[in-house]
Amino acid sequence: MLWRLELRRRIKTRAALEKHLKLSPAESRWFEETEKAEKPEKAADGKAAPVFGFLVTPYFLSRAGKEKNDPVRVQCVPDSRELARGPEELRDPLGDAAYTKVPRLVHRCRDRALLLVTDECAVNCRYCFRRHYAGGRRGPIRGSELKNAAAYLKAHHEVHELILSGGDPLTLDDERLFSLIDILREARPGLLLRLSTRIASALPSRVTRRLAQGLGLRQPLWGVIHINHPKELGPECTEALRRLVSAGVPLVSQTVLLRGVNDSEAVLEELFRALARRRVKPYYLFQADLAEGTGHFRAPLARGLEIMKGLRGRLSALALPEYALDLPGGGGKTPLSPSYIKGEEEGFVIFENSEGKEYRYPKE
Repeated sequence: MLWRLELRRRIKTRAALEKHLKLSPAESRWFEETEKAEKPEKAADGKAAPVFGFLVTPYFLSRAGKEKNDPVRVQCVPDSRELARGPEELRDPLGDAAYTKVPRLVHRCRDRALLLVTDECAVNCRYCFRRHYAGGRRGPIRGSELKNAAAYLKAHHEVHELILSGGDPLTLDDERLFSLIDILREARPGLLLRLSTRIASALPSRVTRRLAQGLGLRQPLWGVIHINHPKELGPECTEALRRLVSAGVPLVSQTVLLRGVNDSEAVLEELFRALARRRVKPYYLFQADLAEGTGHFRAPLARGLEIMKGLRGRLSALALPEYALDLPGGGGKTPLSPSYIKGEEEGFVIFENSEGKEYRYPKE
């Protein structure tokens, strides 16, 4: 299959990257410093794991421009700012380890759980909040791990939704992915699955007709597409999304607010409108997590709230996602919304709309 060939041909080294791009001094410095690293970091399971490495598909890199601040390029090409560690940054910013009930299964929220089906991705996104896990050489979930996860879900009927993530579940081949879903379905018939993936924009050839049809037959299942910038929505990505939706897989999107990539109303308006036209509901706009080495990507909260206030005046609810933050250390998702309540006066609540005009509504 073409997608397997493309996956094997991912760009992983400085030499291979320099055939496509002229590196900036900061990008060169990252490669120099990581190549000099004497000891690899330890993974959560105690095994030696490499520094969060460089990895990108030729397709995703082809969407990038030659400029060093190109919004696709900075998402996939590392630079030396990643080597800085802020005091507030965490190796495991979402607290996965504390809520891992059996290997690979994280149960933090009462009605939802997360299954890390692989640690492999098509692209190592430089702002990744699970960089301590992705690329850790654990590989796909083993049979014994899947059996234990299925047994946990069978015993915990308060879990109504299961998020399949990692890594990227769609780096698994069809047979392994379908078998995994079928085993989970047998343990918990009717369990709603959310399949979180970057594949549509990173390796769209992976979304074959067979994959789309197989997922469409395994309902209830939603696809959660990770996409951050309109430049990612090339014709190949558009076709991948069309195949999934046409096969009966409902799609929503997740976007991370990234400084210098999409932290503007105009860029996000373009992205969210384009997704809605492609039958993808913008679902979440995430404030970037406190992952190690990602401080240069994090936009101030005040900027995010300002952007959301502007977008609310530009977009309908169909194209508008919820702005949210995964609280550090495992506190879960919390909405971040600009307040439109300005105060109270003589039994009325005073509201200000997105245009700055005030309106009164009875308090009781």
